[in-house]
Amino acid sequence: MTGQQLPASTLTGLLGAWSDTGGPAYRALAERLRLLIADGRIMPGSRLPSERELTDALGVSRTTVASAYRELRDRGYLTSRRGSGSVTALPSRIEPELGRHHAPGIDTDGLYDFTCAASPAVPGISTAVAEALEDLPHHLATPGYHPQGLPALREEIAASYEARGLPTSADQIIVTAGALAATSIAIRAMTQIGDRVLTESPTHPNSVDAIRRSGARVVAAPMSPGGWDLPLLEATIRQTAPRAAWLVVDFQNPTGRLMPAADRQRLAIAFARSRTTAIIDETLYELALDGQEMPPPFAAFDPAGVITVGSVSKSFWGGLRIGWLRVPEPLVARILDARASMDLGAPVLEQLVVARLLRDRSEILPERRAGLRERRDALASALRSVLPDWKFTLPGGGLSMWCELPAAVGSSLVGVAQRNGVLLVAGSRFSPEGGLETFMRLPYTQDPDTLRHSVELLAASYGQLTERGPAARRTALIA
Repeated sequence: MTGQQLPASTLTGLLGAWSDTGGPAYRALAERLRLLIADGRIMPGSRLPSERELTDALGVSRTTVASAYRELRDRGYLTSRRGSGSVTALPSRIEPELGRHHAPGIDTDGLYDFTCAASPAVPGISTAVAEALEDLPHHLATPGYHPQGLPALREEIAASYEARGLPTSADQIIVTAGALAATSIAIRAMTQIGDRVLTESPTHPNSVDAIRRSGARVVAAPMSPGGWDLPLLEATIRQTAPRAAWLVVDFQNPTGRLMPAADRQRLAIAFARSRTTAIIDETLYELALDGQEMPPPFAAFDPAGVITVGSVSKSFWGGLRIGWLRVPEPLVARILDARASMDLGAPVLEQLVVARLLRDRSEILPERRAGLRERRDALASALRSVLPDWKFTLPGGGLSMWCELPAAVGSSLVGVAQRNGVLLVAGSRFSPEGGLETFMRLPYTQDPDTLRHSVELLAASYGQLTERGPAARRTALIA
Protein backbone atom coordinates (compact mmCIF):
# COMPACT_ATOMS: atom_id res chain seq x y z
CA MET A 1 0.00 0.00 0.00
CA THR A 2 1.38 3.38 -0.92
CA GLY A 3 0.54 6.75 0.64
CA GLN A 4 -1.72 5.07 3.22
CA GLN A 5 -1.62 4.05 6.87
CA LEU A 6 -0.49 0.46 7.32
CA PRO A 7 -2.47 -0.97 10.27
CA ALA A 8 -0.46 -2.59 13.04
CA SER A 9 -2.42 -5.82 12.62
CA THR A 10 -1.53 -6.00 8.91
CA LEU A 11 2.13 -5.26 9.57
CA THR A 12 2.26 -7.95 12.27
CA GLY A 13 1.04 -10.50 9.74
CA LEU A 14 3.65 -9.39 7.20
CA LEU A 15 6.45 -9.60 9.75
CA GLY A 16 5.79 -13.27 10.54
CA ALA A 17 8.37 -14.97 12.78
CA TRP A 18 10.76 -12.02 12.64
CA SER A 19 12.34 -12.68 16.05
CA ASP A 20 13.59 -16.20 15.21
CA THR A 21 16.75 -14.94 13.53
CA GLY A 22 18.72 -14.39 16.73
CA GLY A 23 20.75 -11.33 17.76
CA PRO A 24 19.36 -8.10 19.19
CA ALA A 25 15.58 -7.90 18.82
CA TYR A 26 15.63 -4.38 17.40
CA ARG A 27 18.08 -5.39 14.68
CA ALA A 28 16.02 -8.46 13.72
CA LEU A 29 12.89 -6.31 13.52
CA ALA A 30 14.66 -3.66 11.44
CA GLU A 31 16.06 -6.25 9.03
CA ARG A 32 12.66 -7.90 8.52
CA LEU A 33 11.05 -4.51 7.87
CA ARG A 34 13.86 -3.59 5.48
CA LEU A 35 13.33 -6.76 3.43
CA LEU A 36 9.57 -6.16 3.27
CA ILE A 37 10.19 -2.65 1.93
CA ALA A 38 12.94 -3.74 -0.48
CA ASP A 39 10.74 -6.55 -1.84
CA GLY A 40 7.73 -4.31 -2.38
CA ARG A 41 5.50 -6.06 0.17
CA ILE A 42 5.39 -2.71 1.96
CA MET A 43 5.26 -0.03 -0.72
CA PRO A 44 7.41 3.13 -0.52
CA GLY A 45 5.35 6.00 0.85
CA SER A 46 3.36 3.81 3.28
CA ARG A 47 2.86 5.18 6.79
CA LEU A 48 3.96 2.66 9.40
CA PRO A 49 2.15 2.33 12.75
CA SER A 50 3.37 4.58 15.53
CA GLU A 51 5.99 3.20 17.87
CA ARG A 52 3.35 2.76 20.57
CA GLU A 53 0.92 0.93 18.26
CA LEU A 54 3.56 -1.48 16.98
CA THR A 55 4.89 -2.04 20.51
CA ASP A 56 1.42 -3.13 21.66
CA ALA A 57 0.82 -5.29 18.58
CA LEU A 58 4.15 -7.15 18.83
CA GLY A 59 4.33 -7.38 22.61
CA VAL A 60 7.87 -5.99 22.74
CA SER A 61 9.45 -3.03 24.45
CA ARG A 62 9.05 0.51 23.15
CA THR A 63 12.85 0.68 22.94
CA THR A 64 12.94 -2.27 20.51
CA VAL A 65 10.55 -0.60 18.07
CA ALA A 66 12.13 2.85 18.44
CA SER A 67 15.62 1.44 17.80
CA ALA A 68 14.40 -0.53 14.77
CA TYR A 69 12.77 2.57 13.28
CA ARG A 70 15.95 4.59 13.95
CA GLU A 71 18.09 2.01 12.15
CA LEU A 72 15.75 2.06 9.15
CA ARG A 73 15.98 5.86 9.04
CA ASP A 74 19.77 5.69 9.15
CA ARG A 75 19.78 3.24 6.21
CA GLY A 76 17.34 5.29 4.12
CA TYR A 77 14.30 2.99 4.38
CA LEU A 78 12.26 5.29 6.60
CA THR A 79 11.67 9.03 6.72
CA SER A 80 9.88 11.18 9.26
CA ARG A 81 7.33 13.69 8.02
CA ARG A 82 5.45 16.15 10.17
CA GLY A 83 1.86 15.02 10.42
CA SER A 84 2.58 11.72 8.68
CA GLY A 85 4.76 9.86 11.19
CA SER A 86 7.18 7.25 9.86
CA VAL A 87 6.95 6.81 6.08
CA THR A 88 8.69 4.04 4.16
CA ALA A 89 11.21 4.88 1.43
CA LEU A 90 13.89 3.31 -0.74
CA PRO A 91 17.50 4.48 -0.44
CA SER A 92 19.10 5.98 -3.56
CA ARG A 93 20.84 3.42 -5.73
CA ILE A 94 24.44 3.80 -6.82
CA GLU A 95 24.47 0.92 -9.28
CA PRO A 96 23.06 1.61 -12.75
CA GLU A 97 20.20 -0.68 -13.70
CA LEU A 98 21.55 -2.11 -16.92
CA GLY A 99 19.09 -3.49 -19.40
CA ARG A 100 16.22 -1.24 -18.32
CA HIS A 101 15.51 -0.03 -21.85
CA HIS A 102 17.01 -2.95 -23.74
CA ALA A 103 15.23 -3.68 -27.01
CA PRO A 104 14.80 -7.42 -27.62
CA GLY A 105 16.83 -8.82 -30.46
CA ILE A 106 19.05 -5.74 -30.86
CA ASP A 107 22.79 -5.95 -30.17
CA THR A 108 22.48 -9.30 -28.40
CA ASP A 109 24.95 -11.31 -30.50
CA GLY A 110 26.95 -13.57 -28.21
CA LEU A 111 24.69 -12.80 -25.23
CA TYR A 112 22.03 -14.96 -23.59
CA ASP A 113 18.89 -12.83 -23.40
CA PHE A 114 16.54 -13.12 -20.42
CA THR A 115 15.00 -9.68 -21.00
CA CYS A 116 12.29 -10.60 -23.50
CA ALA A 117 9.21 -12.67 -22.63
CA ALA A 118 8.22 -13.37 -26.23
CA SER A 119 8.67 -16.37 -28.51
CA PRO A 120 9.63 -16.72 -32.18
CA ALA A 121 6.78 -16.96 -34.69
CA VAL A 122 4.55 -20.01 -34.82
CA PRO A 123 4.60 -22.12 -38.01
CA GLY A 124 2.00 -21.06 -40.55
CA ILE A 125 2.48 -17.30 -40.53
CA SER A 126 4.11 -17.24 -43.98
CA THR A 127 1.16 -19.18 -45.38
CA ALA A 128 -1.30 -16.81 -43.72
CA VAL A 129 0.57 -13.83 -45.19
CA ALA A 130 0.47 -15.34 -48.68
CA GLU A 131 -3.29 -15.93 -48.40
CA ALA A 132 -3.84 -12.44 -47.01
CA LEU A 133 -2.00 -10.95 -49.97
CA GLU A 134 -4.57 -12.54 -52.26
CA ASP A 135 -7.33 -10.64 -50.44
CA LEU A 136 -5.44 -7.36 -50.20
CA PRO A 137 -6.45 -6.05 -53.67
CA HIS A 138 -10.08 -5.93 -52.49
CA HIS A 139 -9.03 -3.30 -49.93
CA LEU A 140 -6.74 -1.18 -52.09
CA ALA A 141 -9.63 0.79 -53.55
CA THR A 142 -10.56 2.03 -50.05
CA PRO A 143 -8.71 4.69 -48.01
CA GLY A 144 -7.38 1.90 -45.76
CA TYR A 145 -8.35 3.54 -42.47
CA HIS A 146 -10.40 1.32 -40.16
CA PRO A 147 -10.55 2.93 -36.70
CA GLN A 148 -12.57 0.03 -35.30
CA GLY A 149 -10.85 -2.70 -37.33
CA LEU A 150 -11.72 -4.91 -40.28
CA PRO A 151 -15.15 -6.55 -39.83
CA ALA A 152 -13.77 -10.03 -40.61
CA LEU A 153 -11.19 -9.80 -37.82
CA ARG A 154 -13.63 -8.31 -35.33
CA GLU A 155 -16.03 -11.17 -35.99
CA GLU A 156 -13.29 -13.75 -35.33
CA ILE A 157 -12.34 -12.05 -32.07
CA ALA A 158 -15.97 -11.77 -30.95
CA ALA A 159 -16.51 -15.46 -31.72
CA SER A 160 -13.56 -16.37 -29.46
CA TYR A 161 -15.28 -14.64 -26.51
CA GLU A 162 -18.58 -16.32 -27.35
CA ALA A 163 -16.78 -19.68 -27.21
CA ARG A 164 -15.61 -18.84 -23.68
CA GLY A 165 -19.16 -18.09 -22.54
CA LEU A 166 -19.01 -14.30 -22.81
CA PRO A 167 -21.63 -12.98 -25.29
CA THR A 168 -19.87 -10.47 -27.54
CA SER A 169 -20.77 -8.75 -30.80
CA ALA A 170 -18.28 -7.62 -33.41
CA ASP A 171 -19.39 -4.04 -32.67
CA GLN A 172 -17.81 -4.37 -29.21
CA ILE A 173 -14.36 -5.10 -30.63
CA ILE A 174 -11.84 -2.35 -31.43
CA VAL A 175 -8.67 -3.55 -33.18
CA THR A 176 -5.44 -1.80 -32.16
CA ALA A 177 -1.73 -1.86 -32.99
CA GLY A 178 -0.89 -4.24 -30.13
CA ALA A 179 -1.86 -4.66 -26.48
CA LEU A 180 0.18 -1.70 -25.24
CA ALA A 181 -1.65 0.58 -27.67
CA ALA A 182 -4.95 -0.92 -26.50
CA THR A 183 -4.05 -0.19 -22.87
CA SER A 184 -3.04 3.38 -23.68
CA ILE A 185 -6.30 4.01 -25.56
CA ALA A 186 -8.43 2.59 -22.74
CA ILE A 187 -6.62 4.60 -20.06
CA ARG A 188 -6.91 7.80 -22.08
CA ALA A 189 -10.63 7.22 -22.62
CA MET A 190 -11.50 6.33 -19.03
CA THR A 191 -9.32 8.70 -16.99
CA GLN A 192 -8.38 12.33 -16.71
CA ILE A 193 -5.07 13.85 -15.62
CA GLY A 194 -4.52 13.18 -11.93
CA ASP A 195 -6.96 10.25 -11.67
CA ARG A 196 -5.78 7.15 -9.82
CA VAL A 197 -5.25 3.85 -11.62
CA LEU A 198 -4.82 0.69 -9.55
CA THR A 199 -2.25 -1.92 -10.59
CA GLU A 200 -0.58 -4.96 -9.09
CA SER A 201 3.00 -5.00 -7.91
CA PRO A 202 4.94 -6.60 -9.51
CA THR A 203 3.51 -6.04 -12.97
CA HIS A 204 4.40 -5.28 -16.58
CA PRO A 205 6.55 -2.11 -16.53
CA ASN A 206 5.82 -0.83 -20.04
CA SER A 207 2.10 -0.71 -19.31
CA VAL A 208 2.72 1.17 -16.07
CA ASP A 209 4.84 3.66 -18.01
CA ALA A 210 1.97 4.10 -20.49
CA ILE A 211 -0.48 4.76 -17.65
CA ARG A 212 1.78 7.40 -16.16
CA ARG A 213 2.36 9.09 -19.51
CA SER A 214 -1.40 9.54 -19.78
CA GLY A 215 -1.23 11.74 -16.68
CA ALA A 216 -2.81 9.22 -14.30
CA ARG A 217 -1.39 8.39 -10.88
CA VAL A 218 -0.51 4.74 -10.30
CA VAL A 219 -1.66 3.10 -7.07
CA ALA A 220 0.14 -0.22 -6.62
CA ALA A 221 -1.17 -3.06 -4.46
CA PRO A 222 1.51 -5.65 -3.57
CA MET A 223 0.81 -9.27 -4.46
CA SER A 224 1.29 -11.87 -1.76
CA PRO A 225 3.52 -14.95 -2.23
CA GLY A 226 0.39 -16.91 -3.14
CA GLY A 227 -1.01 -14.43 -5.66
CA TRP A 228 -3.45 -11.56 -5.26
CA ASP A 229 -4.13 -10.30 -1.74
CA LEU A 230 -7.91 -9.81 -2.04
CA PRO A 231 -8.43 -8.08 1.35
CA LEU A 232 -5.61 -5.66 0.55
CA LEU A 233 -6.99 -4.99 -2.94
CA GLU A 234 -10.46 -4.36 -1.53
CA ALA A 235 -9.07 -2.03 1.13
CA THR A 236 -7.02 -0.14 -1.46
CA ILE A 237 -10.08 0.27 -3.68
CA ARG A 238 -12.12 1.64 -0.76
CA GLN A 239 -9.39 4.02 0.41
CA THR A 240 -8.18 5.38 -2.94
CA ALA A 241 -11.33 5.17 -5.12
CA PRO A 242 -9.35 4.59 -8.35
CA ARG A 243 -11.02 5.73 -11.55
CA ALA A 244 -9.64 2.66 -13.35
CA ALA A 245 -7.66 -0.50 -12.63
CA TRP A 246 -5.25 -2.32 -14.95
CA LEU A 247 -4.65 -5.98 -14.03
CA VAL A 248 -3.28 -9.16 -15.60
CA VAL A 249 -5.27 -12.10 -14.21
CA ASP A 250 -4.25 -14.87 -16.66
CA PHE A 251 -0.68 -16.05 -15.92
CA GLN A 252 0.23 -12.67 -14.56
CA ASN A 253 3.41 -11.08 -15.88
CA PRO A 254 5.86 -11.62 -14.18
CA THR A 255 4.58 -13.97 -11.43
CA GLY A 256 2.73 -16.45 -13.69
CA ARG A 257 -0.23 -16.56 -11.27
CA LEU A 258 -3.76 -17.40 -12.47
CA MET A 259 -6.63 -15.71 -10.61
CA PRO A 260 -9.38 -18.20 -9.61
CA ALA A 261 -12.97 -17.62 -10.67
CA ALA A 262 -14.15 -16.87 -7.12
CA ASP A 263 -11.54 -14.14 -6.72
CA ARG A 264 -12.51 -12.64 -10.08
CA GLN A 265 -16.11 -12.41 -8.98
CA ARG A 266 -15.19 -10.90 -5.61
CA LEU A 267 -12.90 -8.32 -7.20
CA ALA A 268 -15.42 -7.46 -9.91
CA ILE A 269 -17.97 -6.70 -7.18
CA ALA A 270 -15.47 -4.41 -5.42
CA PHE A 271 -14.79 -2.53 -8.67
CA ALA A 272 -18.50 -2.17 -9.40
CA ARG A 273 -19.18 -0.75 -5.92
CA SER A 274 -16.47 1.88 -6.33
CA ARG A 275 -17.41 2.61 -9.98
CA THR A 276 -13.89 1.68 -11.02
CA THR A 277 -13.49 0.63 -14.64
CA ALA A 278 -11.46 -2.58 -14.73
CA ILE A 279 -9.09 -2.91 -17.71
CA ILE A 280 -8.07 -6.57 -17.82
CA ASP A 281 -5.09 -7.70 -19.91
CA GLU A 282 -5.65 -11.21 -21.33
CA THR A 283 -2.68 -11.40 -23.69
CA LEU A 284 -1.40 -14.60 -22.03
CA TYR A 285 -4.76 -16.36 -21.83
CA GLU A 286 -4.02 -18.79 -24.68
CA LEU A 287 -0.82 -20.05 -23.04
CA ALA A 288 -2.16 -22.52 -20.47
CA LEU A 289 0.57 -25.18 -20.45
CA ASP A 290 -0.81 -27.96 -18.25
CA GLY A 291 -4.19 -28.61 -19.81
CA GLN A 292 -5.97 -26.95 -16.90
CA GLU A 293 -9.51 -25.62 -17.17
CA MET A 294 -9.39 -21.84 -17.43
CA PRO A 295 -11.63 -19.58 -15.31
CA PRO A 296 -14.28 -17.51 -17.08
CA PRO A 297 -13.16 -14.17 -18.53
CA PHE A 298 -13.07 -11.43 -15.89
CA ALA A 299 -15.64 -9.50 -17.93
CA ALA A 300 -18.14 -12.33 -17.43
CA PHE A 301 -18.59 -11.16 -13.83
CA ASP A 302 -19.38 -7.56 -14.81
CA PRO A 303 -19.98 -7.27 -18.58
CA ALA A 304 -20.99 -3.59 -18.32
CA GLY A 305 -17.97 -2.47 -16.29
CA VAL A 306 -14.95 -4.33 -17.67
CA ILE A 307 -12.76 -3.53 -20.68
CA THR A 308 -10.66 -6.46 -21.93
CA VAL A 309 -7.29 -6.19 -23.68
CA GLY A 310 -6.21 -8.95 -26.06
CA SER A 311 -3.33 -9.55 -28.47
CA VAL A 312 -1.65 -12.15 -30.68
CA SER A 313 1.90 -11.06 -29.78
CA LYS A 314 2.43 -13.78 -27.17
CA SER A 315 0.40 -16.57 -28.72
CA PHE A 316 1.44 -16.19 -32.38
CA TRP A 317 4.24 -13.64 -32.87
CA GLY A 318 5.29 -10.25 -31.56
CA GLY A 319 6.02 -9.11 -35.11
CA LEU A 320 2.27 -9.03 -35.75
CA ARG A 321 1.38 -5.74 -34.07
CA ILE A 322 -2.30 -6.53 -33.64
CA GLY A 323 -4.21 -6.26 -30.40
CA TRP A 324 -7.77 -5.36 -29.48
CA LEU A 325 -10.21 -4.12 -26.89
CA ARG A 326 -13.47 -5.80 -25.96
CA VAL A 327 -15.59 -2.89 -24.77
CA PRO A 328 -19.05 -2.65 -23.15
CA GLU A 329 -21.39 -1.29 -25.83
CA PRO A 330 -22.10 2.07 -24.08
CA LEU A 331 -18.34 2.83 -24.05
CA VAL A 332 -17.49 2.04 -27.68
CA ALA A 333 -17.94 5.61 -28.96
CA ARG A 334 -15.91 6.98 -26.05
CA ILE A 335 -13.04 4.59 -26.76
CA LEU A 336 -13.08 5.41 -30.48
CA ASP A 337 -12.95 9.14 -29.71
CA ALA A 338 -9.87 8.61 -27.55
CA ARG A 339 -8.29 6.40 -30.18
CA ALA A 340 -8.66 9.10 -32.89
CA SER A 341 -6.08 11.29 -31.14
CA MET A 342 -3.50 8.45 -31.19
CA ASP A 343 -3.88 6.65 -34.52
CA LEU A 344 -6.46 5.89 -37.20
CA GLY A 345 -6.31 2.12 -37.23
CA ALA A 346 -4.09 -0.96 -37.39
CA PRO A 347 -2.41 -2.11 -40.65
CA VAL A 348 -4.87 -3.79 -43.04
CA LEU A 349 -2.53 -6.56 -44.19
CA GLU A 350 -1.69 -7.59 -40.64
CA GLN A 351 -5.38 -7.69 -39.75
CA LEU A 352 -6.04 -10.01 -42.69
CA VAL A 353 -3.19 -12.26 -41.53
CA VAL A 354 -4.41 -12.40 -37.92
CA ALA A 355 -7.98 -13.20 -38.99
CA ARG A 356 -6.64 -16.34 -40.70
CA LEU A 357 -4.47 -17.32 -37.76
CA LEU A 358 -7.38 -17.01 -35.35
CA ARG A 359 -9.49 -19.28 -37.54
CA ASP A 360 -6.71 -21.89 -37.39
CA ARG A 361 -5.70 -21.42 -33.74
CA SER A 362 -6.98 -24.85 -32.67
CA GLU A 363 -4.35 -26.36 -34.99
CA ILE A 364 -1.56 -23.86 -34.31
CA LEU A 365 -1.62 -23.30 -30.55
CA PRO A 366 -1.14 -26.90 -29.28
CA GLU A 367 2.34 -26.93 -30.81
CA ARG A 368 3.10 -23.54 -29.28
CA ARG A 369 2.03 -24.75 -25.84
CA ALA A 370 4.00 -27.99 -26.12
CA GLY A 371 7.18 -26.10 -26.99
CA LEU A 372 6.75 -23.66 -24.12
CA ARG A 373 6.03 -26.49 -21.68
CA GLU A 374 9.31 -28.18 -22.66
CA ARG A 375 11.22 -24.93 -22.22
CA ARG A 376 9.58 -24.11 -18.91
CA ASP A 377 10.47 -27.52 -17.53
CA ALA A 378 14.06 -27.23 -18.80
CA LEU A 379 14.47 -23.87 -17.05
CA ALA A 380 12.96 -25.20 -13.82
CA SER A 381 15.26 -28.23 -13.88
CA ALA A 382 18.33 -26.09 -14.48
CA LEU A 383 17.44 -23.72 -11.63
CA ARG A 384 16.87 -26.58 -9.21
CA SER A 385 20.21 -28.08 -10.21
CA VAL A 386 22.59 -25.10 -10.14
CA LEU A 387 20.68 -22.45 -8.14
CA PRO A 388 18.86 -24.57 -5.54
CA ASP A 389 18.50 -21.65 -3.12
CA TRP A 390 16.42 -19.67 -5.62
CA LYS A 391 12.72 -20.12 -4.89
CA PHE A 392 9.99 -20.22 -7.53
CA THR A 393 6.53 -21.63 -8.11
CA LEU A 394 6.24 -23.51 -11.39
CA PRO A 395 3.78 -21.41 -13.44
CA GLY A 396 0.87 -23.17 -15.08
CA GLY A 397 1.16 -20.98 -18.14
CA GLY A 398 2.53 -17.79 -19.60
CA LEU A 399 6.10 -17.13 -20.61
CA SER A 400 8.20 -16.48 -17.52
CA MET A 401 9.24 -17.64 -14.07
CA TRP A 402 9.39 -15.31 -11.07
CA CYS A 403 12.35 -16.25 -8.86
CA GLU A 404 13.09 -15.17 -5.30
CA LEU A 405 16.79 -14.84 -4.49
CA PRO A 406 18.21 -15.46 -1.00
CA ALA A 407 19.99 -12.07 -1.12
CA ALA A 408 18.69 -8.65 -2.17
CA VAL A 409 21.14 -8.21 -5.07
CA GLY A 410 18.81 -8.01 -8.07
CA SER A 411 20.01 -4.71 -9.54
CA SER A 412 23.65 -5.58 -8.87
CA LEU A 413 23.24 -8.97 -10.53
CA VAL A 414 22.09 -7.32 -13.78
CA GLY A 415 25.47 -5.65 -14.32
CA VAL A 416 27.58 -8.64 -13.28
CA ALA A 417 25.57 -11.05 -15.43
CA GLN A 418 25.88 -8.82 -18.49
CA ARG A 419 29.65 -8.89 -18.17
CA ASN A 420 29.37 -12.70 -18.07
CA GLY A 421 27.21 -12.81 -21.20
CA VAL A 422 23.66 -12.86 -19.79
CA LEU A 423 21.13 -10.03 -20.19
CA LEU A 424 18.66 -9.58 -17.33
CA VAL A 425 16.06 -7.12 -16.11
CA ALA A 426 16.07 -6.57 -12.35
CA GLY A 427 12.96 -7.40 -10.35
CA SER A 428 12.74 -3.75 -9.29
CA ARG A 429 11.80 -2.86 -12.87
CA PHE A 430 8.50 -4.69 -12.33
CA SER A 431 7.56 -2.65 -9.27
CA PRO A 432 5.70 0.61 -9.92
CA GLU A 433 7.14 2.06 -6.70
CA GLY A 434 10.56 0.35 -6.51
CA GLY A 435 11.76 -2.52 -4.36
CA LEU A 436 11.65 -6.23 -5.28
CA GLU A 437 15.44 -6.43 -5.03
CA THR A 438 15.30 -10.13 -4.13
CA PHE A 439 13.38 -11.08 -7.28
CA MET A 440 14.25 -11.80 -10.90
CA ARG A 441 12.04 -12.61 -13.90
CA LEU A 442 13.37 -15.38 -16.17
CA PRO A 443 11.45 -15.95 -19.43
CA TYR A 444 11.52 -19.49 -20.85
CA THR A 445 11.27 -18.52 -24.51
CA GLN A 446 14.66 -19.81 -25.71
CA ASP A 447 15.47 -23.41 -26.61
CA PRO A 448 16.22 -25.82 -23.70
CA ASP A 449 19.98 -26.03 -24.31
CA THR A 450 20.29 -22.25 -24.39
CA LEU A 451 18.27 -21.96 -21.20
CA ARG A 452 20.48 -24.49 -19.41
CA HIS A 453 23.69 -22.72 -20.44
CA SER A 454 22.21 -19.33 -19.51
CA VAL A 455 21.41 -20.57 -16.02
CA GLU A 456 24.97 -21.87 -15.57
CA LEU A 457 26.34 -18.41 -16.44
CA LEU A 458 23.72 -16.83 -14.21
CA ALA A 459 24.78 -19.05 -11.30
CA ALA A 460 28.41 -18.05 -11.80
CA SER A 461 27.42 -14.36 -11.80
CA TYR A 462 25.32 -14.77 -8.65
CA GLY A 463 28.24 -16.51 -6.96
CA GLN A 464 30.49 -13.52 -7.65
CA LEU A 465 28.06 -11.33 -5.70
CA THR A 466 27.31 -13.59 -2.76
CA GLU A 467 30.00 -16.17 -2.05
CA ARG A 468 32.42 -13.81 -0.34
CA GLY A 469 29.91 -11.37 1.12
CA PRO A 470 29.81 -7.55 0.87
CA ALA A 471 33.49 -7.15 -0.06
CA ALA A 472 33.08 -9.43 -3.06
CA ARG A 473 29.91 -7.60 -4.02
CA ARG A 474 31.72 -4.26 -4.11
CA THR A 475 34.55 -5.77 -6.14
CA ALA A 476 32.10 -7.23 -8.67
CA LEU A 477 30.39 -3.87 -9.08
CA ILE A 478 33.60 -1.97 -9.86
CA ALA A 479 35.28 -4.69 -11.94
